[in-house]
Amino acid sequence: MNDNERLEWTVSAEHKKERIDKYITEAMDDVSRSQVQIWIGDGLVTVNGAVVKANAKLAEGDLIELQVPEPTAVEIIAQDIPLEVVYEDSDVIVINKPRGLVVHPAPGHTSGTLVNALMYHCKDLSGINGELRPGIVHRIDKDTSGLLMAAKNDRAHASLAAQLKDHNVNRRYIALVHGHLSHDQGTIDAPIGRDTYDRKMYTVTERNSKHAVTHFNVMERINDYTLLELKLETGRTHQIRVHMKFIGHPLVGDPIYGRNKGIKMNGQALHAAVLGFVHPATGEYMEFSAPLPQDMEDVLASLRSR
Repeated sequence: MNDNERLEWTVSAEHKKERIDKYITEAMDDVSRSQVQIWIGDGLVTVNGAVVKANAKLAEGDLIELQVPEPTAVEIIAQDIPLEVVYEDSDVIVINKPRGLVVHPAPGHTSGTLVNALMYHCKDLSGINGELRPGIVHRIDKDTSGLLMAAKNDRAHASLAAQLKDHNVNRRYIALVHGHLSHDQGTIDAPIGRDTYDRKMYTVTERNSKHAVTHFNVMERINDYTLLELKLETGRTHQIRVHMKFIGHPLVGDPIYGRNKGIKMNGQALHAAVLGFVHPATGEYMEFSAPLPQDMEDVLASLRSR
């Protein structure tokens, strides 16, 4: 979602008679139901061209349109949350994010995030993404650990965002998945869009989807599991998690796309291990790495000892 963006959805049969506020809340990331109700009350949501109330019931085929408003000024409090800083200068900062830490605030949830910690640590962050996401160029899921970069000024932000858009940022992940992959290396080229049955999930689909490519290399096969290195060519929401489920090898510990058996972890066994980019000021290519978190190391040690 971008600010001042127009979004639209067509209601499928399984969502008929559902409340409009519930539908939109489940269709969007990081937006609370109360925020959606405010948008509806402000007339920013229409169904088949008409303004509705928050409790309006939907029918199959209804066209929902939402005009996302410009962000309002929100004070994000700087918080002294410990950070593992891998690199920092006057333009960029690279963090090794722990599993469980949310990257940025959302309406109604403005504390305890990486952004709050960065504001305390850095004092200066770019403002391109508005008040709720200062400095954030890209993000990784709450329960994914590893490397993430943030920009300290708008010039650096624009440069890093352009590199991401042009697929010039080197992002390599390590993941533990269920089962043995039959190939030592390969590429998953499959478009990703929202799941029509559960709009908090994503799936491989041709409908309202975006191009998504993930490359993988087998690092180790251990019992009934495989350790992979994955390289992102594109950066879609939940891309690795969706692609691995698609080929029948979901991530260990994944609460949404995984299997409810075997190894128990607090979140998916996915770690952003390598991050490389061209420095926005010097033009020098820089690459950073972060070791696996202790919980993944412990799981691997346990599997190898069996």
